[in-house]
Amino acid sequence: MSKKHIQLIGVTKKYQDNIVVKDVSFEIADDEFFILLGPSGCGKSTTLRMIAGLEEMTEGKIIADQKDISIEDPKDRNMSFVFQNYALYPHMNVQKNLSYSLKLRKIPQIEISKKIEWVSNLLKINELLERKPSQLSGGQRQRVALGRSLVRDPIAFLLDEPLSNLDAQLRVEMRQELILLQKKLSKTFIYVTHDQVEAMTMASRICVMNQGEIIQIGAPQEVYDQPESIFVAKFLANPVNNILKTSIQKKLDKIYLETLGISIVNKKLKDRSEIYFSIRPENLFMTSPDNNESIKANIVQIENHGHELLISCQIPNSSQLLYFRSNKDSKISIGSKINIGFDIEDLLFFDILTERIIK
Repeated sequence: MSKKHIQLIGVTKKYQDNIVVKDVSFEIADDEFFILLGPSGCGKSTTLRMIAGLEEMTEGKIIADQKDISIEDPKDRNMSFVFQNYALYPHMNVQKNLSYSLKLRKIPQIEISKKIEWVSNLLKINELLERKPSQLSGGQRQRVALGRSLVRDPIAFLLDEPLSNLDAQLRVEMRQELILLQKKLSKTFIYVTHDQVEAMTMASRICVMNQGEIIQIGAPQEVYDQPESIFVAKFLANPVNNILKTSIQKKLDKIYLETLGISIVNKKLKDRSEIYFSIRPENLFMTSPDNNESIKANIVQIENHGHELLISCQIPNSSQLLYFRSNKDSKISIGSKINIGFDIEDLLFFDILTERIIK
């Protein structure tokens, strides 16, 4: 990792007896697209607001460019915050919204004009400068909110679920624009979302949070392929992950997984009687009945996603449904009896009590 740009050290936030962020520590490098990911109420937005100085910490330190900014006012931290609801001034046109913070800082008018021209060209909002927020679409308002942040030239951009109010197609377009923008600017982006697709497609690293704590930090593919816990395995799933419980029996030098009805070699499991395992839908496939590493299944539901089918089926030794993906041209129907194959290497095993991965 390159130079440490922003560090959180033991950051905690309490409201009376309620701990909403607990002992959070991480480092963000220069020019990283760092995403805080987790369900509603997990503490990710509170963490972002503490970095910005909009929330006071109960404990801990925040370091930016090797300087302790923990008790600095938000205006002195030189970080730019993009809110979920855009927070544009309704009585001002776009040009005045863009220039307002610069005028407060008494920046010369000629410099303000140059910055507005630059950001208008960058975000393609030149034709919107005379309009008021009420005359803009959601995507246009989002661009203006970004533009207002850009003119300040901050050390980092803090974005709190900025795409959540947009429709699905516009979210895809804005994701691409933000990725390109971050690369073009070579600036640090710290971005909050509950959307795992946004996290997977945009982040250089993901920080998964739950109940105020960090669960796992890593590159998107690393976190997806090697989740440290069942929570992460479930949360990073599009749309679902197969996580089932199984009893274990030791048979000579092999381990018999009752739910799957197969025997495998795995020394890490030999002293256990029960575990969770996971296998993603994309790692399952239809196969012939003579495949030794396959299980019988009965198709109960078929979801047509256009480019593919998501199929749910019942297997003999579990009440849970098993999901797998299939080609949209598959000749199958509800009630079909099939065999599902998989590669043993794609199975991940989790402790029954801690729900942490068994390594």
